[in-house]
Amino acid sequence: MKRTLLLAATTAAFTLGLGAEAFATEWNVSLWGKRRAFTEHVERLAELVSERTNGEFTLNISYGGLSKNKENLDGISIGAFEMAQFCAGYHADKNPSITVLELPFLGVQDLDQEVEVSMAVYHHPAVIADLARWNATLLMPSPLPQYNIAGKGNAPRTLADFDGLAVRATGGVGRALAALGAVPTSMSATEVRQAMDSGVVTAVAFAPHAHMAYGTIENATWWTTNLNPGTVNCPVVVNTDALDALSDTEREALLGSVDEALQHYVDNYNNNTMAAWGPALDERGIERITYTDEELAAFREAVAAPAAAAWIEDMNGRGLPAQELYDLVLSTLGN
Repeated sequence: MKRTLLLAATTAAFTLGLGAEAFATEWNVSLWGKRRAFTEHVERLAELVSERTNGEFTLNISYGGLSKNKENLDGISIGAFEMAQFCAGYHADKNPSITVLELPFLGVQDLDQEVEVSMAVYHHPAVIADLARWNATLLMPSPLPQYNIAGKGNAPRTLADFDGLAVRATGGVGRALAALGAVPTSMSATEVRQAMDSGVVTAVAFAPHAHMAYGTIENATWWTTNLNPGTVNCPVVVNTDALDALSDTEREALLGSVDEALQHYVDNYNNNTMAAWGPALDERGIERITYTDEELAAFREAVAAPAAAAWIEDMNGRGLPAQELYDLVLSTLGN
């Protein structure tokens, strides 16, 4: 019979009366939605780990079958599964240290830079300790480009037109849009299409892949090309006990595959997702809204510095080295 040891993340196969035949390691991985650009690094990681261990270490990926996306960190903490993806803005109080990466207008230029700055923050001792409270070890980010808004109804042709707009936006993006007078609502990605259909929100802040994956462009009549208020940070984490229980060979196969998995993600996003985005807008007749440099400069000036100052004050009150984390982000980005 097959017996799974959860925290050790190992499985042993037995043939009745013959004793142990073989040992293999299986990890359960909790994602959500469906396979898409946002999960390609996890899919590639699973392939690499299996290849490098001759199938003796496998990652069993589940899309929504193990946990709700906002409960993935809780599931990791109790060892319900060994690996999961979540977004910092889903539960900022549970992972306050990494919310520095969701501050608006940090100046991230591309996905490679998003990977670099995320990994720098993930390796900071205060961040490691923050996630350790959940028995979680940060493995890799899910790098996303700057968010923009797809919506229906009257298009916000100037930034002043955002006043009163009901928009799905989380984290720092939500706070930035609130500074324009918009009314941000936080909800998981899987809830967005229904909320847009019912009129709970009339606009949604997403990266391009998510607008396509969750169908918001099926309702949208306009899209902001260059608002770029920020992005969300969505790490992949592993249960620390499960990681510690791996053999040296298994751990090397896992950790040694991260860079290649991330490069696969970035290449796929740049070469496939973004190549499909423009045609998807054109096919649906979605109007592109572009703001002037003067408007965007005023937006940044009104939002960036106050948001950073408020974040630093809040995180200092939680005992985190907030200024140090913020400075780490800026120095990594060359700011």
